[in-house]
Amino acid sequence: MGELGGPVLLAVLFGACLHAGWNALIKSATDKSLDTALIHAMGTLLAVPLLLVLGLPPVAAWPYIGLSTLIHIGYYVALASAYRHGDLGLTYPLMRGGAPLLVALGSHALLGESLSPSAWAGVLTVSAGVVLLGLARSGHGGSEAQRRKAMRVALCNAAIIAAYTVVDGLGVRASGNAGAYVAALFLIDGLPYLALVLWQRRADLPAVRRYMALRWPVAAVGTVASLGSYGIALWAMTRAPVATVAALRETSVLFAAVFGTLLLRERFGWQRAAGTVVIVAGVMALRLA
Repeated sequence: MGELGGPVLLAVLFGACLHAGWNALIKSATDKSLDTALIHAMGTLLAVPLLLVLGLPPVAAWPYIGLSTLIHIGYYVALASAYRHGDLGLTYPLMRGGAPLLVALGSHALLGESLSPSAWAGVLTVSAGVVLLGLARSGHGGSEAQRRKAMRVALCNAAIIAAYTVVDGLGVRASGNAGAYVAALFLIDGLPYLALVLWQRRADLPAVRRYMALRWPVAAVGTVASLGSYGIALWAMTRAPVATVAALRETSVLFAAVFGTLLLRERFGWQRAAGTVVIVAGVMALRLA
């Protein structure tokens, strides 16, 4: 597997910005579950023309797509729950911060990838900086019980993120075509969660339809950002170690901190500034690894 070159690094950083963007859209929504469902269900509409152009992934990739779809249902449930109970600046970094270390451990065991000492240092440094950002007080108050619940859900979701990252890292390599793999994944990925949310809201479907009719233009932006972000990440995993890409992708917390401060009026204090410096140091270590 190749090294983390400049074009790959810049692409993953751009994908990280897209990822933080669609998460900020969900956090800003009045109904987190419906927005999450709508954003990812609309991915099916984008996936169909992509698959017509790129073709279907080979048979060997479909078991990974199926397993990833199941894991993503848990991810969406935990994502919406975390944003209901905590600020973007708290929950997003915790969800993303624990995942790179778990991915590094998993990719060593499942993918046979061995990281250099400097790459391990970069992964650990990025993870530490992300968690430091997440532990900073950002906010809007809320009870300590809510904050603790948000942290628990976010940390559980970090393990879920690590699981689907490793599965998709295996899957995209079995596919040999990152575009076809991510299009096939998005074709079916959001539909089960949408069905779950609609079933939970079956007593008030007219209100659900009204909300979705008003919100779909914003959700469409989130859909494009979500597909673009993950497509870039999976493409990068075919050119650099999965653990390195996963760690670099979590620089999205820097963009999330900016979005949270400027758009959601969350506080940016010294602890977030310190976390930012630590993350930048980790990115430099990964680039030089």
